[in-house]
Amino acid sequence: MGRHGRTPFADQLAEIVQEVDLRGEAAERKRLADLEEAQRKRLRWEAAKCRATTEYAEAYRVRHLEAQHAAWQRAAGLVEYVGAPRLHAEGLPPGPAREETQAWIAWAESHVQRLNPLNGSPSLPEIPEPRTEDLKPFMHGWSPYGPTY
Repeated sequence: MGRHGRTPFADQLAEIVQEVDLRGEAAERKRLADLEEAQRKRLRWEAAKCRATTEYAEAYRVRHLEAQHAAWQRAAGLVEYVGAPRLHAEGLPPGPAREETQAWIAWAESHVQRLNPLNGSPSLPEIPEPRTEDLKPFMHGWSPYGPTY
């Protein structure tokens, strides 16, 4: 007989039960560690997504500013150009050619006013809600679809 009156089979059974318990505890510790790691990863991803949303908004404002600048430059160039036909029209004798040139100038001036962004009230643009793909360039290595992608 084995220790304390137990048979070798009983000893083996006790060792098996102890091994199963130890493995179960190890598996539970691993499961909890995996859950904690997944939670930490999700928090890091959420922080990255928050930063990406901020960077997206800033990039959107920059594009809006650059578009307004381009529209303003275009309008300023057209204003300068419209001055040339105006000078030309002043030298024309009264009659249909002068009237046609003046009508063209009036339309051109009206068009240029509509193009110039400074004729409205410049303000911060409303930032559209970013789509998942919009955030991709700003995620710095993270997937915009979630922490596990």
